[in-house]
Amino acid sequence: MNLKELCANIRSHESALIAFSGGVDSSVVAALAKRAFGDATVAVTVDNGALHHGEVEHAAAIANEIGIRHIVIALNPLTTFEVKQNDPERCYYCKKLVFRTLRDFSDELHLNAVMDGTNASDLTGYRPGLKALRELGIVSPLIESTKDEVRNFARKLGLPNADAPSVACLLTSFPYGTTITPERIERVREAERALKAAGITKAKVKDHNGLARIEVDIEEAEKVITHSSKLAETFVQLGFTYLTLDLEWFRSGSMDVAVSSVKRKSVEAR
Repeated sequence: MNLKELCANIRSHESALIAFSGGVDSSVVAALAKRAFGDATVAVTVDNGALHHGEVEHAAAIANEIGIRHIVIALNPLTTFEVKQNDPERCYYCKKLVFRTLRDFSDELHLNAVMDGTNASDLTGYRPGLKALRELGIVSPLIESTKDEVRNFARKLGLPNADAPSVACLLTSFPYGTTITPERIERVREAERALKAAGITKAKVKDHNGLARIEVDIEEAEKVITHSSKLAETFVQLGFTYLTLDLEWFRSGSMDVAVSSVKRKSVEAR
């Protein structure tokens, strides 16, 4: 789908609420919706208590750049049992809660559709949350466009975050089946903040019940080693017992490996 077709697809809905993270995907949808609908659109950021430092402020800045009305609503997904216990289908239950709330809000604002930034590249891998989007009738205008194509759209639209890396929710930082608490989320948030303070720009921390597994780009591994003593001290102060560097480096879906392995063995056993 080219940009002209994408604009026509969005325009056909006449008004919309955009699920807005401030990332490149939702920014493209928001920018095109603003062009199509003017004031008959609003970007809504859901603060679920598991965002990274500065994410809400970043979303507000991007929305201001686009010129779209921006609203932040707070929602605690840990009130949902399956989310708190980090069920393998956690993302489904979380997105069901979030997007049901957004749909109700769009009804209050008399907007025709709820749109999100799901793209074709999101259809690979383990993505249980996509089921919730389908069930709730969420419109995903980028569903036929790859991530690279979305970034090209962003450049054509002059968006400042066209090349910004994707950022995963901190709920993805814990192994399935372990209880997630606000305190554990905050510990990971502060750990990642410490890595960024050390000049490590692309990093994730995974909390394996007291063992912190750090994912960084291989090019930044030397920075971890250079700052290892200070990082170890900080992580211990945060309550981690062990600190380890993942030799498979920065990647998406590392917590889904166990789920994929179980599914593969189940199929092989049939």
